Amino acid sequence: MFLRKLIFILLLALVQILNAQRKKADTLYVYEKVIIYDTIYLEKAIRIQPKGLSLHSSPIITGKELLDMGSFKDETKGVPVYVRKKFQFGAEIGSGLKNSSWAKDPNKSNSQFGVNIGLWASRPIIHNFSLMLSAHVYHWSSTFDLDANKEDTWLNGYYFTKDSQPLLFQRFNNKHFEYALQLKLLYEWKNFHPFIGLLANKNSYKMQFLAPENHILNKQEDFTSNQFNFGYAMGIRYKALKKWILSLEYQEYKMDNVSLKNSSYNFDIFKTNNTFAERKINFGISYIISG
Repeated sequence: MFLRKLIFILLLALVQILNAQRKKADTLYVYEKVIIYDTIYLEKAIRIQPKGLSLHSSPIITGKELLDMGSFKDETKGVPVYVRKKFQFGAEIGSGLKNSSWAKDPNKSNSQFGVNIGLWASRPIIHNFSLMLSAHVYHWSSTFDLDANKEDTWLNGYYFTKDSQPLLFQRFNNKHFEYALQLKLLYEWKNFHPFIGLLANKNSYKMQFLAPENHILNKQEDFTSNQFNFGYAMGIRYKALKKWILSLEYQEYKMDNVSLKNSSYNFDIFKTNNTFAERKINFGISYIISG
């Protein structure tokens, strides 16, 4: 009996020793700490746009572009900010109709057709207002003709000077040159530029007489008007294209004490104390040479 118990105990101890030597699989848990870093991007406006790349952000306005703008809106304050424009210089050609109350034929139309050329220069002064100075030369066609060599006229006869020397009327027509200088104030509203202004002009009328030479009427002399007249102008200009401007203008001025003179004589022909009015409407096309 003792021997059986001893063997059983030894077998049990051997089994325990074998189980203790067997490897066991353990579970390993690994924890990882993840750190996230935020990236901040700063946007900066660029002045050079690569060729072929279209950017939809707000355009960069350079100093040159500001000169071509009348105003732009300050988005932060919501008010217009005006930028001074640059000086402009241009040339103009045009045509028009003129009505004169002193040299006219009651039996014919009093409207004279004429053409003109001129130069002008403008400069902004404040906000949308500009000053313009212009100089023009007009040539007006004839609507009133008197020729004593072809027909009897109401001016046929002798006109005497202060020393009783006679002058014999020959011819007269109201075809003449006109020289005008204008100062205008323009208001710029979109492409329309209404204006008002002052003008000074000189009409070069001419009348011919036979004057005495050695007491014989055989010397032809011209008597011309040499006075300056003052008046006003108003109208509107329209900028049709980038360099082209259309204009419509009305002018009126007074001619006081009309007379015709010759430097060789110390008297006037037809000196009057009356005031005559001349009115005209002109249409012009201007080209901006610079500005």
